[in-house]
Amino acid sequence: MVKIAMRPLILLLLSLVSLTAAAGDWPALRQLEKTGASVTALAFDLQSGRSLAAYNPQQRLNAASLTKLVLGAAALEAWEPERTLATELYGSGNLVQGRLEGSLILQGQADPTLEHRDLWLLAAQLRQAGVREVQGDLVVGTAPLGRPACETEDRCKFIARSDSSYAAPLSGIGVDYGSWCLDFSPALQPRHCSGVALPIPVDGRVEERGARNSASLAVARSLTPEGERMLISGTLDPGSMQRVYRSMADPAGGTGQLLWQMLAELGVRVNGKIYLSAEALPANAWRLASVQGLPLREQLARMMRFSNNYIADVMTLKLGQEARPGPAPTLAQSATQLSALVVRARQALGDGAVIAPPLYSGSGLTPENALSARDLVAVLRAQYLNPRSFPAFYAGLVVPADSSGTRMREGSQAWLTRTAFKTGTMSEPHAVFGIGGYLRKQDGGWIALAVLVNGTPGQALNSRESLKYIRADVESLLARY
Repeated sequence: MVKIAMRPLILLLLSLVSLTAAAGDWPALRQLEKTGASVTALAFDLQSGRSLAAYNPQQRLNAASLTKLVLGAAALEAWEPERTLATELYGSGNLVQGRLEGSLILQGQADPTLEHRDLWLLAAQLRQAGVREVQGDLVVGTAPLGRPACETEDRCKFIARSDSSYAAPLSGIGVDYGSWCLDFSPALQPRHCSGVALPIPVDGRVEERGARNSASLAVARSLTPEGERMLISGTLDPGSMQRVYRSMADPAGGTGQLLWQMLAELGVRVNGKIYLSAEALPANAWRLASVQGLPLREQLARMMRFSNNYIADVMTLKLGQEARPGPAPTLAQSATQLSALVVRARQALGDGAVIAPPLYSGSGLTPENALSARDLVAVLRAQYLNPRSFPAFYAGLVVPADSSGTRMREGSQAWLTRTAFKTGTMSEPHAVFGIGGYLRKQDGGWIALAVLVNGTPGQALNSRESLKYIRADVESLLARY
C-alpha cells in the first residue's frame, strides 16, 4: 500500500519540477515583457524532438525579415539549389551588314539578382555578334511577372522620391535590385557603377571636403513628369570614392536606360526608343546574347545575409507565378504559398490542425505578416531534416563572430561561434526585433531557436536593447547544453 501511495506522489513531484523549469524559461525576456513588449520564444532540441525552453511559443507577432526564413524554405522546396535564370537579347529582324532590321528585345526570367555586370556582358556579346546599329526600338520584356503594383506602404511612398534602396519597386526585370548604383568622387561627376555615364539627369554636385568640415553626402532620386533624376549635394574627402544605391521609380525602364547607355558607349546605335512590353517574344525573334544568373543557393545567401527585400519579393512573385496558371498573381496571393508551408511544417511537428499564419510578402516589409516562434522552429526543423536543401539554407545564416554589424559581435565565445541566425528588424508601426536559426550543442547536436520581440507603438525599444535580453537567455541555453 505504501508503494501504491507513493506513485501518485512521485508523479506529482515530477510535474511540479517540470512546471518550475518551464516557469524559469527565458528569464531575461520575461523581464523585457514587463516593459510592455510582446514576446514569443522557443528552443527545440532537434535530436530528442523536445522543447528545451518555451515562452508564449504559439503567439504570432510581426515577423519582419524573419519571414525570409519561410521564403528560403519555400524556394528550396520548389527549385533545386543550383537552378539559374537566363536573361537574353533577341533580334526581331535580319542582320544586314551590322544593321539589325527590327527591334532589339531584352527578355528575362525574373532573375532578382541581375546586375550591371550581366548587362555589360549582354552588350559585349551583341557587339561581338556583329550588331552595330538597331533600326527599331529597344524593347524591355517585363514577362513573366509584368510590372507589379506596389502593395506595401514603403514601396508606394518611395516611388516619387527615394533616399534609400531597401524598398525598391518590384519588376519582372530589374538591374542591381531595382536600384540606381552610383560612384561618387569629389574630382569627378557621379557615374554609374558599371563605369558608364548615368543615363538620367543629375542636379547638384559633390565637392571636396574642407579642412574644417566633416564629409557628408546627400543623394536622392526623384520622379518628375520628364522622368527620373538624381539630386546630390555634400562633400567627400580628397581622393575618396563612395558607392550609393537608390531605388528606381521603374526598374524595368531603368534597366532599359542603362542597357541603352552601355550599347551607346560600345558603339551600338539604337534608332528607336525604349519600349516596355509584357507580350511574348515575336515568332521571328532570334537569340543574340545570353547570360545565366546566380544559382538559387547564392541568391538565397544574398537575400538572407543582407536581408534584401527586392530579391525576397521578386522570388515570392516568381513562386506564385509558377504555381498558378493565368495572369501573374499579386504579392499577397503569392505569399499564400509561404503560409501553406508553415502549416505543413507545423503538422510534421505533430501539431495537428493549424491555422495558417497571415503572410502577405516574403520580405517582411508588410507589417501585417505574423509568425510565432513555433511556426519558425517548425520551418527550421523541416530544413534541418532535409539533406538536399539544408546546406543552401544554412549558408544564408550569419555566425555572430562574422557579422558585419557590431551589435551581433558582442557576447560570449559560445554566442559568437556556436550560433547562426537570420535577424529581423522593423521600426514602424512599432519596434520589432527577432532572431531565428540554430545553436550547436556542446556534444555537437543541434537546437532550432526562434525569438520575436514586438514593442508597443511609441515604445522606446531599439534592436540593440532587445538583442541584449535575447542574448542573455541564449547564452544561458548554450551554457546548459
